[in-house]
Amino acid sequence: MNVVLGIGGGIAAYKSAELARALMEGGAAVQVAMTRAAQEFVKPLTFAALTGRKVITELFPTGGGDETLASAIEHVRTAQEADLLVVAPATADLLAKFAHGLADDFLSTLYLAFTGPVLLAPSMNTNMWLHPATQANLGVLRARGHLIVGPDEGPLACGMTGPGRLAEPERIAAAALSLLRPRRDLEGEVVLVTAGPTQEPLDAVRYLSNRSSGKMGYALAEAAAARGARVILVSGPVSLPEPAGAEIVRVRTAAEMRDAVLGRLQEATIIIKAAAVADYYLPNPPAGKRKKTGAPLALQLEPTPDILAEAGRRKGGRLLVGFAAETQDPVAEARRKLEAKNCDMVVGNRVDREGVGFGAEENEVVLVPRAGDAIELPRASKREIAGRILDELLKLRAALHATR
Repeated sequence: MNVVLGIGGGIAAYKSAELARALMEGGAAVQVAMTRAAQEFVKPLTFAALTGRKVITELFPTGGGDETLASAIEHVRTAQEADLLVVAPATADLLAKFAHGLADDFLSTLYLAFTGPVLLAPSMNTNMWLHPATQANLGVLRARGHLIVGPDEGPLACGMTGPGRLAEPERIAAAALSLLRPRRDLEGEVVLVTAGPTQEPLDAVRYLSNRSSGKMGYALAEAAAARGARVILVSGPVSLPEPAGAEIVRVRTAAEMRDAVLGRLQEATIIIKAAAVADYYLPNPPAGKRKKTGAPLALQLEPTPDILAEAGRRKGGRLLVGFAAETQDPVAEARRKLEAKNCDMVVGNRVDREGVGFGAEENEVVLVPRAGDAIELPRASKREIAGRILDELLKLRAALHATR
């Protein structure tokens, strides 16, 4: 397993030495490539001593008899030999270069020549991380399928406190090694996932809905398929690319989602209800547009079907996971829903915090299983959260088998 470890110019570059060691302990051969700015924080000799390999620091030969064809195209050769590209710290500058295809040094040029999986571990000042330009660049990179790990929140070298800390090297290494050794621990499982909002018509042009983007459910579907499961994704109206390897059933209303879920329930071994289903609907909405008159308008709404509760009554030996989107105490609501809906686990998430929950690329959740203590998952990408949820589901499955 050959890993290129790219190191950007930030104070967190010193942690990359721990990352290089962790990758090597995991069985990877590590080739380090440093930007000029990175060398202002840590000297290449440190990584050469750790990895036993020359550290690549320049795109072009620097003289001394090294002007050969092999050295001139080293970025291409290194890209062809690598199985994974890890960049930690990934600075705002590097994220911008990667997103826009700029190539003015070895690392950014290698990125364009590399066709395998990419893991980016950002680290920067909080304001730089939250800047719309950085967030837009991250959106581009996520859309390409790159895995983003971190950043964590906490005190930063600049004196600020907030998101921007490089994720811990052990966490980055674990994510990298999982990309190198894809897990197939869900083979034989059929995972039924629901995602996105529902839309309940009020007339021909208006509807009731919520701010769910579907990103958490889609991340779960993608993660389950990558781990070998057959995935059925029942999706409300969203604007997301289809997850690779998933069969998609598109619905609009809560009633349509109920029919789709119950119609495929017998095929599933695991059910994950991540959709944010509207709670109320208007029976018999008018076929045309309701005209504005200036007078108050009262609508008699009815509750939508409780899909999670119905699935809980019919689940049999299947694992059932619900979600509780809350603005107060997600643990208390998750425990209530766990019992009321006959779930095996409920994922509680706060939707009133900036940068997480509805519409965001990241989430911060607590897992409440039927047996055992609640498990807090710190802020991370929804793809990473999805992986942790699946890990805990497999532990639940193993515990159930052990008691039979």
